[in-house]
Parts: sequence; structure tokens; C-alpha cells
Amino acid sequence: MEAKIKLFSMVMLWFSVLSVSAKSNITWWCNLTPYPQPCQRFVRQYLPRSEPNHRSEFREMLVQLALRGAINAQSKVVHFGPFCENHLHRAVWDDCLKLHENTVYQLNRTLQCLRTKRRRNCTDFDVQTWLSSALTNIQTCRLGSADFNLSDFVAPVAFSNLSMLISNSLAINGALLQAEKNNTQGFPSWFSWQEKRWLLQSSEVTKKANMVVAKDGSGHVRTIQEAIDAASHRVYGTRFIIYVKKGVYRENVEVGLNNSNIWLIGDGIKRTIITSCRSVGGGYTTYSSATAGVDGLGFVARGITFSNTAGPLKGQAVALRSASDLAVFYKCAFQGYQDTVFVQSQRQFFRECYIYGTVDFIFGNAAVVLQNCEIYVRKPLNGQPNVITAQGRYDPFQNTGISIHNSKILPAPDLKPVVGSFRTYLGRPWMQYSRTVILKTYIDSFVTPSGWLKWEKGDFALDTLFYAEYQNSGPGASTRFRVKWKGFHVIKSADMASRFTVGSLIGGQSWLPAIGVPFAYGL
Repeated sequence: MEAKIKLFSMVMLWFSVLSVSAKSNITWWCNLTPYPQPCQRFVRQYLPRSEPNHRSEFREMLVQLALRGAINAQSKVVHFGPFCENHLHRAVWDDCLKLHENTVYQLNRTLQCLRTKRRRNCTDFDVQTWLSSALTNIQTCRLGSADFNLSDFVAPVAFSNLSMLISNSLAINGALLQAEKNNTQGFPSWFSWQEKRWLLQSSEVTKKANMVVAKDGSGHVRTIQEAIDAASHRVYGTRFIIYVKKGVYRENVEVGLNNSNIWLIGDGIKRTIITSCRSVGGGYTTYSSATAGVDGLGFVARGITFSNTAGPLKGQAVALRSASDLAVFYKCAFQGYQDTVFVQSQRQFFRECYIYGTVDFIFGNAAVVLQNCEIYVRKPLNGQPNVITAQGRYDPFQNTGISIHNSKILPAPDLKPVVGSFRTYLGRPWMQYSRTVILKTYIDSFVTPSGWLKWEKGDFALDTLFYAEYQNSGPGASTRFRVKWKGFHVIKSADMASRFTVGSLIGGQSWLPAIGVPFAYGL
């Protein structure tokens, strides 16, 4: 971590004094990245005549190289298909195929953004988000293999090269982002300010629904997936509102990457329920175990419960997996045990939601703010500790993290009678640069005084993670006996704490107002 921080400081210093006519020797430029050797090798292989004259030109070159690497890796994944020997191989392969397709998409949109002279609809902050997501996809593919101890199944050398190429792009764009402070402008083209109060006026939303789902046959279709599939055939970019009437929908829902701006509106968390029971113990990867998996941009859900009923004995069992950029979950509930909510990547906002689980039940590598939510810790297996978060920041330049703001952390009804028999922690470091911040949140007494848990018995990530607490309340909020890790912080400054608010972490002021969901911009 220290080496990369020094590198970042060097890049920043260099950017502050660099003129447009600076040196153009590619070795010199590549030496400014975290991984100079693949930078030099791929530039000479694919862009031999390119010599950048400016930092932005070099950034574009790096993204070009990453895109080439992603297309190459995607091709390799496709060719792994015939080597699937059983359903476990097939499950891992299916995930990796989707994830690499998504990576190519993220890098393409990044390159398009960088090449657009009039960049009204994208910023350097967007670029950092999309590059972060591209890198997260590669890591998620690898982790799927690990679910079944198949770590060598889909792991050619090209994948590690791709990760390094994306990391180089992240580092250079990160320096540009800091130097130019261009992080929250721009506005998604599919949103309209005139419609900003729709979501708060539920009767208006349901009246304007494009499709109605009802189990009793009183709607257009009987299943949610039918409605989502129908939406995928519409004109790209237009909002599609699906009203899901009361009922228990036993199905697995998937919103594909090509299916943007889906609004899923239910009749309330006690009346509209989507449920399934896939799990790693049942032969699915963590990724594919999700009751609802969302990739399409601009997804909105209101008044729905997402549930995974696999139970605590089945291991990882996801209720929601979201990799939707600019996603909103409002007045929803998420029920499971281990790995309930997988905030995989991109920018996401949860408001007035209820989340239930036991182990790592809010996890992933998105930039996500959970605001005015209630987090309920359930009774785990005997001898098992409860861990609320497991944030997966894989690279120090990713602009990701879990922020829990103005919420409540409470024992669920099944834990209350035996609360003294189990230890509960706020989080543990899933990845090297794990980042979780808890702001102005009520923490009940059942949370262990040390607060945070090591990933394993060793000291993995304790110096490189960033865990922090700021002005929390309640009997479990005291930081007196918190861990003494280098990476743990008790934030004293409002300025520091504000970096993890809606305004800073997810740039929410540029896109949330149009949706109509209530939110606090700052602390």
C-alpha cells in the first residue's frame, strides 16, 4: 500500500508541473503507472507509433490497451466452454462470460467518454467508477472459481495482465480526477427533472406503469421476469415502469446489461415479495445465487422485499446482487443469512430499507450509501460470529466503499433472546483495501466492543484497509475499546466524514433529485 501511495503522490506531483510538451518516451510514461512492464509491452505491441504529449492522451492509450486486453480475455473465456466437465464448471463459466462481457462494455463506454469532445454526460468521476467496475468484474470471476475450489479453471495469464492494465488506467485517471476536481458534474440523459416527484407519489407511478405483473392474472403477465424480458425489446434508454402487485413471486429475476432504466414498483415490503433459495451449498456461485441480479443501468426498486430462503446451513445465498450504475432501492427489504446484499459494483443508493443477515451480509465493491436504513442481525449458526459488512475494494485507486449513514444497527427478533451467546462485528476486510465507514448511526449494545474482525487469524489488510466511525450513537457506539489497527480511524473532522456522504461518494446530487427519492446530500 505504501509503495502505491508514494507512486500516487509522485504522479500527482508530476501532473502539477507537467506541461503539454512534456517528454514522450513511452518507457518514461509507463514508469508512472503501478505496473510499468505490461504497459510498455502492450503499448509496443498494439500502439507502437503512439507517443502521448499530454496526460489525457496517455490515459486514453491505457484504456485502449485495457479494452484490447478485455476483448482478448473474453475470447479466452468463450473458448473455455467445451472444457466444462460438470455443472460446477458450467456455473463458473457462465458467470465469467457475463462478467467479461460487462468489462468490455465498461471499457468501451469509458473510451467513448474520453473521446467525446463535448463531455456533457460523463466526467472523470464516471470514468473512475467504470474502470473500478471493470476491475471488480475480473476479480468476481476469479472468486466464483474459488466458491468451488476451482481456482485454476478460468484463470489464464491474460487475466492478470488485464487486471494490471485496468489498474494502470485507474491510477492515471485518479490523478487527473484529483487534480481537476471534476467529480460530480453531468446528468444521465434518461432522467427528466419534470418527473422528479413520481417515485414519491406511488399512485402516479402505478398509473403510469408500462406493464403490470399480477399472480392472479389481473395484470399483463404473471411473472416479473416476463415483464423484464418484454422491457428489453423497447427503445433503448426510455424508462420502463413495472408495477408488481401484491403476492409472493417465487422466481429468480435478472435484469440484463442491455436493459436499462427499469423501475420496479411494488405494493410494499409486506405485500410484494420476490423469493428464491439458490446458494453455494446448492451448487450455485455466490454471483449466480442471487434471487434478483441487476446489471442494467439506472435500476430503481420501491416497496419490494427481496428474499433468499436457503437458510444458514447453505452458506452464501444472495437476495440481491446489483451492478447497476446509478441504482436506487427505496423502502425495500432484503432478507437472508450469509451474503444477503451483494453490492457488486458501480454507484448505488439505499434509502429507508431493511436488511437482515448474519455473515458478511452487506458486501461487494460498489460505491454505496445506505441512508436512514435499519440493519438487523439475525441468529447465526452455533459458534459462528455475525459480521455486517465485507467490503471488497481490490485496488487502492478504486473509488468504492460502503457508507452507512444515519441508520440503525439492531438485533433481529430471533437473535434477541440469545444475543449474549454470539459476537457481532461491524465488518471484516474481504479484500486488501476494504473501505467501510459508519456515520451518525445508532449502534445497539450487542455489537462487540472491538467493533471490527480480522478476515482470518493473520494480519491480512489491517494496515491497508480504511474503516472509520463518525459521531455514532447508542450503547454499542463507544470507540474506547475498538481495534487498534493502523487502518481503523475514529473520524473527528466533519470535512473528512463528508467524503463518504451521498454528495461525495456517489455524486448523488447530480442524479438522485430526478428520481424523486428523499436523500441527505451531506452529513
